Amino acid sequence: MNDRFLRACRRQPVDATPVWFMRQAGRYMKEYRALRERHSMLDLCRTPELAVEVTLQPIRRFPLDAAIIFSDLLLPLQPLGLPFDFFKGDGPRVERPIRSEADIDALSPIEPREALAHVLEAIRLTKRELDGRVPLIGFTGAPFTLASYAIEGGHSTQYAHTKALMYGNPAAWHRLCALFAETAADYLLAQVEAGADVVQLFDSWVGVLSPADYREFVLPHCRHIFDRLKPSGAPAIHFGTGTATLLPLLAEAGGEVIGADWRIPLDDAWALIGPERAIQGNLDPTLLLAPTGRLVAAADDVLRRAGGRPGHIFNLGHGILPGTSVEAVEVLANHVHAFKAAGSGTGLGHQP
Repeated sequence: MNDRFLRACRRQPVDATPVWFMRQAGRYMKEYRALRERHSMLDLCRTPELAVEVTLQPIRRFPLDAAIIFSDLLLPLQPLGLPFDFFKGDGPRVERPIRSEADIDALSPIEPREALAHVLEAIRLTKRELDGRVPLIGFTGAPFTLASYAIEGGHSTQYAHTKALMYGNPAAWHRLCALFAETAADYLLAQVEAGADVVQLFDSWVGVLSPADYREFVLPHCRHIFDRLKPSGAPAIHFGTGTATLLPLLAEAGGEVIGADWRIPLDDAWALIGPERAIQGNLDPTLLLAPTGRLVAAADDVLRRAGGRPGHIFNLGHGILPGTSVEAVEVLANHVHAFKAAGSGTGLGHQP
């Protein structure tokens, strides 16, 4: 197996910086668009054979060091009692958003091995198809992000409903997040059992919180997830956007790897999370829309800031944008590998 990614998760020396991209499977690829013409987003997620095909599309096309199972971070919501669907131009929308404590009480705990069995089957099938080529990443949404979608009903800019519950009824908030945390932990453990080599917890919206609010309302629930994951032995990535002020708290909550977005220089982010953690990131995804020279220069800046230290996984600060060209993605992946393979004065370690 190409184990660069796994070695970097464990802060071991590698022969080149591993690279994968969030949303590396998606609308920027014509193969994916062809499938979406015939199948809905939820159909792709809920049909194991289709999820496998989408997962493998970028692995066939680019020199990536990890695959990530094609799924959606919101999938646990439906079996919990919060059905949703995707709408063009509007993203996911929850049918009956949480608006009261009674709505929280109406939610039902789930057994992910049953309720989300299609994702686990997709992981098993993907592992067989990969045949050791690269490791496979499983994932789910973090409690705050799941709660925000469930409460707001979809995308938000102010998170007014979410924060109103959080501040106005902390007991209900913690009960909701405890349910989401237990579900996430069970689900991630089930993904590891099915064959995922690494898992990532996406807290995409948590950057709207202050450090004090994160510590009070989020940290205990994320810590519970990572504590439950530890015995599995699978490395865990803890990722959020807009988290420059929260990075030390994300590290405190847990995860062998902390993801950083592009709003903070990578070396500054690593200093905040501490040398005992690996780091993932952190190129601005819009740079893939820029001229090649600027894209490469920005990637070099990230790589130089990593300084060749074991434990850097190159990624974007968020997902690949739909208008990105496949040529830009290929150039970037090859450039990251070449930068390290050439040494570039970084002192990067080599595999024994």
